[in-house]
Amino acid sequence: MPTEHMSTANNPPVPEVIIVGAGLSGLFLGILLQHANIPFRIYERAPYVKPLGAIMSLNANILPAFEQLGLLEELKEISFPSHGYNIFNDELKNIGSIGADEYKEKVGYDIIVFARPPMYDLLLSKIPANRIHFNKKVISLRQDEHQVTITCADGTTACGDILVGADGAYSAIRQNIYREAAEKGELPKADAEGLSQGYITLVGTTDPLLVSKYPELKDDYTHFAQMIGKKGTPYTWSTFTVPHRKICWSVQLQLGSKAVDQMIGNAEWTPDSNGMMIEEVYQFKTPHGILGDLIDATPQERISRVALEDKLFQTWHYGRCVLIGDAAHKLLPSTGQGAVNSLQDSVILANCLYDLPSLSTKDITAAFSDYHEQRLPFVTYHFNASKTQSKVLFGQTLWDRMVRHAVFHYLPSSLAMKEVYKAAMYRPQATFLPMVEKRGTGDVLPQKPSRRYSAEQDAATGVHHES
Repeated sequence: MPTEHMSTANNPPVPEVIIVGAGLSGLFLGILLQHANIPFRIYERAPYVKPLGAIMSLNANILPAFEQLGLLEELKEISFPSHGYNIFNDELKNIGSIGADEYKEKVGYDIIVFARPPMYDLLLSKIPANRIHFNKKVISLRQDEHQVTITCADGTTACGDILVGADGAYSAIRQNIYREAAEKGELPKADAEGLSQGYITLVGTTDPLLVSKYPELKDDYTHFAQMIGKKGTPYTWSTFTVPHRKICWSVQLQLGSKAVDQMIGNAEWTPDSNGMMIEEVYQFKTPHGILGDLIDATPQERISRVALEDKLFQTWHYGRCVLIGDAAHKLLPSTGQGAVNSLQDSVILANCLYDLPSLSTKDITAAFSDYHEQRLPFVTYHFNASKTQSKVLFGQTLWDRMVRHAVFHYLPSSLAMKEVYKAAMYRPQATFLPMVEKRGTGDVLPQKPSRRYSAEQDAATGVHHES
């Protein structure tokens, strides 16, 4: 049984952390905990994680943490910088553009884009094999004043001081703690409601392509194009060039009509049941030829379809259990901030766990409350922004088209970039590691320091640091 004790600079508490879910946020949290010398184990329900998904992007509001962890240069090796993107109609007539040439000077980092599989492989490579357990589907949990215990479908159990649910939008951990909270009358009504669905998407990443056929692939930056379907069609689609002569592509289908709603699959990234949608979009035009050419260059097992859902849950923790990433807040992908916010969760939660004064349920709950308080304003901002941006990029209703026309014809680009710079001001770092120096000319929000790290520095140097 985990032992509770009070923390001192020379005798800090060492919680045993169980992470359920080996997605990006779970792996990133594991890497952070390694650097904090906090023991952890990761349990993943799948026998292995399939390299599905398409494009991802990261920017100044998480890259400093990658730099702290020594991962930034490796990340750059699988990435391209973005100089902005163009919006086209279905006949490839340009109807708008967003530039990012001044972004790096202002914030100190490029916006970088990459295919999801190599990013996942990079993080997975940093987790010791004995710390991660695949094919472990959690079916139940129980917790008391001293520990939390999970039970897996194969009958195995695991105990720890803290349980982190990093297991996605349909989190088994969230379902279990919500059931317990509901039985005690402690679950907000809104948290009992399901996720909302507005779109589904089909995504993939091609195999390496010939530069002679796709000359854009010779460039060392991404070519990003968003296509808007003609009036009356529910589709939008996009393409990105990424390293190793590959192109990531995606198709978004706006839900609403009965015929469209019949095409909804389940919420998992899955290569099954994609044929109908592929047939519908095969002849769509892109700057790289028809979309069907890119689909044909993508192995079928790497094409996946998923519902684009969103939900900002109110309850992020209960007892010794806490949620991060999509388990706590599912964002639409229009702003590219869903993964960023999941990774930021990992950073702030690791900071709070490092500063635990004891392993009592009271102090653990206080740490979780601190994590929630620090993260909620920024998650809420991006949650709302993703809804608005989805209407601009994916929406096909008359109102959505009117909004899009106004944005690209009347809204100054400087105003759009002002919001981008505002988001980049928040750059959480691991407060138990040396901080990366400020980069760029723009402002950076101050960060809550670590009490324990300051005390350790005082003891090591004999110089008092204000906290």
